[in-house]
Amino acid sequence: MTRTQVNPTRTGGELKAPSRRAIAFYSIYLRWYLKRHFHSIRVANAGRIPPQAQPLILFSNHASWWDPLTTMLLGQTILPHREHYAPMDETALARNNIFHPMGFFPVDNGSPRGAAQLLRAGYQVLARPGAVLWIAPESQCQDVRKRPIVFRPGLGGLMSRSGRLTCVPISIEYVYWSDRLPEILVNVGEPLEIADGTMEDARTWTNLLSYAMAATLDELAMLALERDPSSFETILTGASGIGGVYEIWKQLASAVTGRPRYRDRGNLHDE
Repeated sequence: MTRTQVNPTRTGGELKAPSRRAIAFYSIYLRWYLKRHFHSIRVANAGRIPPQAQPLILFSNHASWWDPLTTMLLGQTILPHREHYAPMDETALARNNIFHPMGFFPVDNGSPRGAAQLLRAGYQVLARPGAVLWIAPESQCQDVRKRPIVFRPGLGGLMSRSGRLTCVPISIEYVYWSDRLPEILVNVGEPLEIADGTMEDARTWTNLLSYAMAATLDELAMLALERDPSSFETILTGASGIGGVYEIWKQLASAVTGRPRYRDRGNLHDE
């Protein structure tokens, strides 16, 4: 047995390592695309992720269609030297096969077969030195205020069949502060250092993870309400300003009066 107690006869087909070249090329487009649609991406408490932890699972809420792109950028920024893997609904992955060489693997979210697919691929990811497994256990978009948080049992099942591992909750919220474009706010929760996953059953782990996610989302909600960029590390900055005729008028007014327009606290103010 390996350190995660993986039985190699149960892992099925071998996962291919993510293509660094494909990721590098897509990263150029990813950053441009996110900059077009968001004012900034800000991360709080990134230092809570143990950089050398192995095996490592980062689990997130599922707030929006944007989540896979957001987590891709997070992985590249926070843990750039690790290999990142994530499940994706097999129908969506078939439509977007560009993601195949970048660490995404298919699961059928509409049937019990998906849990078996997650277990087979998850075993392999946890057994790979330096690999990180990203997963959104809700499997479908949910409002960040919904309580209780209900996770599907796939991740809990994987944990209950594994040995030592570290699980870290990642909460994501998309909010408007004072700019025309929204902010992507991310909060890293307290890590769960697990000595032996087999000590608890899948239901216990699933419940524990949902509680940890609720606490991480609640912490992010407080940070979002404060609207203080200094509570976050800004990892990407996009377009600013109101736009349109009003934007042109404010720029002209700033030029005439000599008063600066922007400062980054709540994003947009006239000074």
